[in-house]
Amino acid sequence: MPEPADLRPVRLDLMAEGLSEALAPEDPVELFDEWLAGATGLGMHNANAMAIATADRRGRPSVRNVLLRGRIDGGLAFYTNYESQKGRELIANPVAEALFSWLPLERQVRFSGPVHRATPEQSDAYFGGRDRESRISAIASDQSREIPSRDALVARHEEIDDGLRGADPVRPDHWGGFVLVPERIEFWQGREHRLHDRLVYQRRGDAWSLTRLAP
Repeated sequence: MPEPADLRPVRLDLMAEGLSEALAPEDPVELFDEWLAGATGLGMHNANAMAIATADRRGRPSVRNVLLRGRIDGGLAFYTNYESQKGRELIANPVAEALFSWLPLERQVRFSGPVHRATPEQSDAYFGGRDRESRISAIASDQSREIPSRDALVARHEEIDDGLRGADPVRPDHWGGFVLVPERIEFWQGREHRLHDRLVYQRRGDAWSLTRLAP
């Protein structure tokens, strides 16, 4: 997808329009879908990228970008090696926050809540839809662990590919999906003079409450 053209006119329009409680939908996912579709439609590279923040048992944080790969049971789904740093932290401390940043549009969205693993069947379905080289990479990479060189990683990939003799790679047990089930969703729209709009949805049972925060 090509890089977006000058987004300044779009950004200025969005900043002038702002965020209004009166126009906000009852379901925050509707607003998120609108924002994501807008960023995607403008040609923003990896508009579905989200920074996932986790913490270990001692509360030490870490953050990295992953790609949103759809929804499972209303939660944000992403896929990784369960033995990676984020995988280990999410298993030990199953809560996270995700941040979508569309800074050329002066927009951000934050999701926070508990995290659980996708079922093996759900992970199999996603794994089977990836291109073959990416499936082999998931097997070849000991994610987050030290390796001697890139050449060693490439050689491992080639070794697995040769060993398969054209067969389809099977998802390894240590690789699969996580699902972040949002309990809090915050929308941030930049405005003039740093008087930004921040609307927060908080889950209350089966419904959502809506409040405004100072910028």
